[in-house]
Amino acid sequence: MDLEGHKEVLGLWTSSNEGAQFWLSVLTEMRNRGVKDMLIVCVDGLKGFPQAIEAVFPQAQVQLCIVHLVRASLNYVPWKERQQVAADLKPIYRAATAVQAEMNLESFMARWDKYKAIGKLWKENWEHVIPFFAFPDEVRKVIYTTNAVEGLRRGLRKIIKNRGSFPSEEAALKLLYLALQNISAKWETLQYWKEALNQFEILWGDRIRAARRACAACAIG
Repeated sequence: MDLEGHKEVLGLWTSSNEGAQFWLSVLTEMRNRGVKDMLIVCVDGLKGFPQAIEAVFPQAQVQLCIVHLVRASLNYVPWKERQQVAADLKPIYRAATAVQAEMNLESFMARWDKYKAIGKLWKENWEHVIPFFAFPDEVRKVIYTTNAVEGLRRGLRKIIKNRGSFPSEEAALKLLYLALQNISAKWETLQYWKEALNQFEILWGDRIRAARRACAACAIG
């Protein structure tokens, strides 16, 4: 998402694994190609991704996707209790503040003591759960989930699901590239982006101005 609220695909990579080393190479390439800064990065729990982000863009806030965290939590719960557990998780991520959210997490852990793994999961990731609590509701909708990425992924899967195989990796990448071009041509400015940008200007105005100056200098050069 650029400063004008437009979604952009910054690259297409393939790898046999998604560890920290792979993500480090991806992020380093993005920085070398001109990404000046990242304010908030929403991730879905991929191994090594937060560490790679913090290594290449140390000022970035890493936000864990709440939807993915809830899904991961429900993996520990039998089907017959999933609906109730999901309902009891809502007060955590719908709290008004991070402090209230932590209190609600403690209440959840007390009620569902038999699912200690859920409480442990949230506790271990708490640093990356709470950044979105610093913003009002309309801005939270922009940053608390990876739904934008999931929508793109569904579009790409739709393109390739009926093809049994490709003659080469290059052939697959060409098809995906063309699909990305078609999908991204339909994107519009993100809803609530102006509200979000106003908040970001207050929090990180110096960084935003520095990035804009750097981009302007590159354009002149």
